Amino acid sequence: MRLMLTITLLILSASLAHGAQQVRKVPVVGILIAGIQPHGFREGLRELGYIEGQNVAIIERASGGDNARFPGLVSELLSLPVDVIVTSATPAVRAAKQATSTVPIIMAGLTDPIVAGLVPSLARPGGNITGLTNIFIELSGKRLELLKEAVPRLSLVAVLGNPDHPGHRLALELSQRVAERIGVRLLSVDVRQAGDLEAAFALIVRERVGGLHVLPDPLTAFHRRQIAEFARAKRLPAMYATREWPEAGGLLAYGTHWPDVWRRAAAYVDKILRGAKPADLPVEQPTRFELVLNLGTAKALGLTIPPSLLARVDHVIE
Repeated sequence: MRLMLTITLLILSASLAHGAQQVRKVPVVGILIAGIQPHGFREGLRELGYIEGQNVAIIERASGGDNARFPGLVSELLSLPVDVIVTSATPAVRAAKQATSTVPIIMAGLTDPIVAGLVPSLARPGGNITGLTNIFIELSGKRLELLKEAVPRLSLVAVLGNPDHPGHRLALELSQRVAERIGVRLLSVDVRQAGDLEAAFALIVRERVGGLHVLPDPLTAFHRRQIAEFARAKRLPAMYATREWPEAGGLLAYGTHWPDVWRRAAAYVDKILRGAKPADLPVEQPTRFELVLNLGTAKALGLTIPPSLLARVDHVIE
């Protein structure tokens, strides 16, 4: 009720042109949060002249790491209604695509949307979906290489991921090819829901793995603190995909610089609100990546990060 009242007041308070009785509609942007917070999105909108509460309304809905909630959350946003939906999760885009063919959907760093069947091509996405990818699959092997470089003695690494994620199989295959080249064996550990984590942890301990490689997914992202604390408690050097993991106590992360992705998503929203059609806006790939190290965790694990790797770290968390 309070949310509806806020949106109504925003619309009613929009300026009247020369006293005319025509109210300018304030656009409403719906954000579906799947684990990665939209840091940079509001800043991106402000840089383009949008001020939340004045000429734009932003409504957030979070899945809490449960992909099954997305259809209901999409329905909530569409009932408001919203003018555009923005999200970084493949399950959220899929739910939105099933619910509407008219409301524009902006992908904020999705794993391969072609593999997921969301767009036919990056150059010509067609339909009502466009945005940015995160090339998570392509970076999976690089993350494993960096983990091995940080801990040269590694011989067995557990790969923790959700097999229901559309990019999981390809990421695992690429990681396996890299593992063979650098002399590492992989143990695939599946988690489809929060209740699977304890069994996954038990398997990792039982198999006496030497390191952990976590594939990105809304489920693992939401439970990142629990996973990072497990790795630290068991003295497992671990590699993750986003800066939020080292901030939660994880050792290393390498991947897309997400504030840039969210800023670019804001630029897509601006184009849509100005009349552009999603079908006419090519899907972008990220150009900026970052390597983040939690130095406190490295010390707690008794690790000395090689100078050659330390020199390439973009951000150090003490």
